[in-house]
Amino acid sequence: MRLPAQTAGAPDGAAAPAGAPAPGAGAAKAAAPEPPAVPKGGIEDRIARFATIWGRAIFPVTATSLTRPEFERHLLPLTRTLAEALHARPFDAAVAQRVGAELVAVHCTDPEALSGTLGVIESYLVLYCGPGWPGGPGVGSGAEDTEEYRARCARLQHGIAAGFARALRERTLKEQEAIARSALTARIDAQQALHASEERFRAVFEGAAVGIGIADLEGNILEVNDALLQMFGGLEGHVRGRKVSEWGHPDDTPHVWRMHGELVRGERENFRVEKPYYRHDGTVLWTNLTVSLLRDADGAPRYQLALMEDTTERRLLNLRLRYEATHDALTGLPNRTLFFERLEKALSGPGASRFGLCYLDLDGFKAVNDSLGHSAGDRLLVEVADRLQSCATGPGEVVARLGGDEFVALTTGPDTEQEVTDLAVRILSALSTPIRLQGRELTVRGSIGIVEGPARERTPAEVLRSADITMYRAKAAGGNRFEFADAEADARAITRHGLTNALPAALERGEFFIEYQPLVHMHDGSVHGAEALVRWSHPQYGVLGPDRFIPLAERTGLIVPLGRWVLEEAVRQARNWQRQHGGSSLRINVNLSPTQLHHPGLVADTVAVLEKSGLAPGALCLEVTESALIGADDELLEPLRRLAALGVDIALDDFGTGYSNLANLRRLPVSVLKLDRSFTQGMQQSPANPVDVKIVEGIVALAHSLELAVTVEGVETGAQAAQLRDLGCDTAQGWYYARPGAPDRIHTLSLSDAVPTPS
Repeated sequence: MRLPAQTAGAPDGAAAPAGAPAPGAGAAKAAAPEPPAVPKGGIEDRIARFATIWGRAIFPVTATSLTRPEFERHLLPLTRTLAEALHARPFDAAVAQRVGAELVAVHCTDPEALSGTLGVIESYLVLYCGPGWPGGPGVGSGAEDTEEYRARCARLQHGIAAGFARALRERTLKEQEAIARSALTARIDAQQALHASEERFRAVFEGAAVGIGIADLEGNILEVNDALLQMFGGLEGHVRGRKVSEWGHPDDTPHVWRMHGELVRGERENFRVEKPYYRHDGTVLWTNLTVSLLRDADGAPRYQLALMEDTTERRLLNLRLRYEATHDALTGLPNRTLFFERLEKALSGPGASRFGLCYLDLDGFKAVNDSLGHSAGDRLLVEVADRLQSCATGPGEVVARLGGDEFVALTTGPDTEQEVTDLAVRILSALSTPIRLQGRELTVRGSIGIVEGPARERTPAEVLRSADITMYRAKAAGGNRFEFADAEADARAITRHGLTNALPAALERGEFFIEYQPLVHMHDGSVHGAEALVRWSHPQYGVLGPDRFIPLAERTGLIVPLGRWVLEEAVRQARNWQRQHGGSSLRINVNLSPTQLHHPGLVADTVAVLEKSGLAPGALCLEVTESALIGADDELLEPLRRLAALGVDIALDDFGTGYSNLANLRRLPVSVLKLDRSFTQGMQQSPANPVDVKIVEGIVALAHSLELAVTVEGVETGAQAAQLRDLGCDTAQGWYYARPGAPDRIHTLSLSDAVPTPS
C-alpha cells in the first residue's frame, strides 16, 4: 500500500535517487533490475528527511495543537525506532506496535493518518533506512537483501496497524466509559440539585420575611407561607380557600386588575404595584405587591406567584413625614410648601376661575420678641394662627404660615373680589381683640396686601411677589390696613429691587461718575468751590440721579464703600483744579450719609484720602443733613469734632427741614449752614414773598451771630440771587449759575435763567 505522489513525495533535496522505486499503490517492484541508489547523508539527516516526508503526509489530518515543525520533531524518535527495528537481530515487529500506539497518543486518530503512515513506510523506509545504512549489520547482499528489508518493512507496517487499532480501541473504550460515568454523575448531580433546590425553596418559602402565596390561573389560592398569614392577622380561613379576585379594595388603581388579567392570560410575565387589603378586623394592610407568572416545561402559563411586603408602618411614617414637611411645626397651619401647591391648583388646576390672596405681616412683632422674649412671641403667633383659621372657614378658603410673622389666606370662586375684601376685614377685626400674654394685654395690628384676579394669568411666585410688595405698601401707609395690588407700584418696587441687586457690581464695574455744581460767592459771582454729585450710568435705565439709588445704598450698607469712592474722586479732582489753576483755593463739598456718620472708620478714611491726594483739610467741606444730627449725642458728634479740629469744614445741609432746636447749633461742630431750597422758592420772582424774606433774614442773622457762613441751594433766577445777596447770604448754588456738569466746566459759568428741576 502506497500514498499518492502528492501526499508522500520526498521534499526538495530528499528525492529518491535514480533507479529507486517510485511511490505508488501496492508493493510492485521497480522495472529496473538495478538496486536503488542509497540517499546520501548521515543517519540523523536521513531520519530527519524521513520524518519530514512522514509529517507532510499525516499532519493535515491530525487533531493536534502542535505546529508542523513541532509535529515533525515529535516524529523523529518514532522514525529512529522504526529504522533500528528494520536492522535488528533478531527482528521484532512488536516494536512497531508501540509506534502505532504513540500515533494515537498524539491524536493521530483519523483513518487517513494511519493510511498515510503505512504508505510512507512502504515507500520510503527501506529507501532511507535500508541497504547502505551506515554501521548497519545488513541481512544479506544484492537483491536478496532488498527483498528481506521489504519483508521486514511489511511486518513493521502490520505491527503499526495493529498497535494503532489496539490503542484506538482502548482510547474509545475509555472515552465511552468516561461519557457513561459522566452521564451517571450528571444524573445523580441533577437529582441531588433538584432535591437541594426543593429544600432551598421550602426553606425560603417558610422562612421568608415577606409574604409568599401561590395561586392557579383561576385565582384559587393554593399555598401561602406563615409571613403572609401573619400580615392578615394569622387566620388561615381569611386567606386560604379564597380567590384572588375577592381581595379588592376601594383604593385600588384601575390598572392593577388590568395588569392581573394580562398576567393570567400569559401576556405579561410580572407586575409590581402598591396595593391595600382589608384584614379580618377591618384594618387596612398596605403592601408592595409583586406578582409573577410561572410557566410549565412547555412554556404554558401554570401558576401565579405573589410576593407581599408589609409597608403599612412605612406608609404611616411617610404620611406623618409628609404632614410635618407641609405644615408649620409651631402653629399647625399649612406651610409655604403646601400653600404653593394649593395656590398652583387655584391658578392652573381644573375648574380654576378666580382667586383672591391676602398677605399678612404683623406690625411691630419684633418689639414683642425683643421685649417679652421669643417664647412669648411664639405664643402670640399661635393665637394669631387660631384667629386666622376662624376667619377662613368658607369653601375654597385656606390659611398658611409662610414664616416668621407672615401669614397668607387664599380664597377661590367666581366672586373673589368681594370675598377677599370681606376676608381681609374679618382678619383685621379678629386681630383687633387684645391678646393676653404674661399678665399683660397686647394689641396686635397687621398690614395686608391683596392680590385678586382671574386664574391662569400669573404664576404662584408672581402672585406672592405682588402680594408681598403690596403688603409693604400698606405697612408704609401706617399699617393696620389692607391695600390692593397695583401693577405700576409693583413695577416700581421690582425696579428698586433690581437696582439694589445691581449696586455692588455697578461699583466694581465703574458705572458711577461724579458731576460738579459750582458754589459761587454772592458778592462778586466768583467760583468758591463745587459740590460733588454722584450719578449712576445704568446700562438699562441710563443716567440715574442720587435720589434713585442713594436710599438703596443706605439700606444695603453699600453707601460706605460708595461714599469713600466719591470722597476719593472728589478730593483728587479738587487737587487737580489747584494744580491747573496755580494753587487756587477752590473748595470741594462732599455729602455724608447717616450710615457713614456711624461708621467707625470715617475719620481715618478721610485723613487717609487727604494725605494721599495732598489736598489741605481746609479745602474739604463735608455736608451732613440736619435730620441726621437731630438728637445726636456726643458719641455721634465726636468724629465730626475731630474732623473739624483738623480743619475740615462741616456744613449742615437742608437746614430748616429737620425742625431742630436752634439752640443745638451751638454744640454742633459746623461752620456752614445750607438753607433748604424750600425757603427761597418764594423769591424766584419779584416781588419776593415777604414771609420767606423774613425767615431767611432771621436765619442769616442767627448764623452770622454764631460765626457760621450761609450757603443757599436752588438759586434759579437773577431776582432770587439779588434778593439773597441783599439778605447777606455768603455763597449760593443753582441753575442760575450752572447746572451740574463735568469737572472741566467749573471755571466757565454762564448766567442764565433755568426751569427748576431736581439735581
